[in-house]
Amino acid sequence: MDRADWLALLRVHTGRFAAAVATADPDAPVTHCPGWSVRDLVVHLGGVHQWAAHAVTARSPDLEPVPPSPEQTDLAAWYAQQAGHLVDVLSATPPEAPAWTLDAADRTAGFWRRRQVHEVAMHTWDAEEAVGRPTPYDPALAWDGVLEVAHVLYPRQVRLGRVDPLPAAVRLVASDVPADVTIGSGREHEVRDGAEVLLRLLWHRADTSSLDPQVAGLLSGALAP
Repeated sequence: MDRADWLALLRVHTGRFAAAVATADPDAPVTHCPGWSVRDLVVHLGGVHQWAAHAVTARSPDLEPVPPSPEQTDLAAWYAQQAGHLVDVLSATPPEAPAWTLDAADRTAGFWRRRQVHEVAMHTWDAEEAVGRPTPYDPALAWDGVLEVAHVLYPRQVRLGRVDPLPAAVRLVASDVPADVTIGSGREHEVRDGAEVLLRLLWHRADTSSLDPQVAGLLSGALAP
């Protein structure tokens, strides 16, 4: 998705997230975020948006996000405010402008356009799954998310010591887009499925019971933050 309009996608997905939480029970559990409620999910994502905007404007990761006040009962409105600020910052900042990012090879504001789309898309899936049936991912977007984990997030997790390098390789083959990517090195194991399922496997949001136990073990670590 090299030519994706990330800002347009960010507007779409932040709108979907706000719509999902607008009618949700704030205390409803979020299945794949153990111990979290919908309220926790909203506070987390709104805080991530604050942090990403700060990374662009201040070129620093040093920010403690400000949660909604106890009087702020309309969580969807609070979230929309945080998302709107992020979109405004990214719209006003050229993608090639310098910024602090998660990728040492890409210290530009444009990094956050893509990263925040994937952040919101996954948490929109969480919110929709918590209150009903999640909307299927666009396969191309899901596959780009797989590539982000393989090329950016997993290497960073290893570099920071949050996960050990995989002792074997996992080749992910999408059945709905003509693409594959390998994570790790050594003896190769293959997983073939739709791009959305592969992405959710990497983010621990898919059933692994049908996988080879060795593959399930390889994917069980914190490959993404």
